[in-house]
Amino acid sequence: MATARWNKTVIAESSDTVVVEGNHYFPLASVRADVLTASDKHTSCPWKGEASYYSILVDGQQNADAAWYYPEPKEAASEIKDHVAFWKGVEVDA
Repeated sequence: MATARWNKTVIAESSDTVVVEGNHYFPLASVRADVLTASDKHTSCPWKGEASYYSILVDGQQNADAAWYYPEPKEAASEIKDHVAFWKGVEVDA
């Protein structure tokens, strides 16, 4: 079971993550929707496509752009569709 925590709070848990480039991508359904807020940030990966970001809000503290996902991943990365990965201090234990 993989668990993502930020600010000592579990924000995602799943036994079905997809690991790509060392990052655990959690199924969107396993991520607490109440801690995510859409961000305007976007980045591009040559083989995965365009990433969109979420900020995380826990106990009144925000971690800006700390989660990312690929709404329409390229075919080579199709396994991460509807999955979310974390960084910027979010602890992921697998």
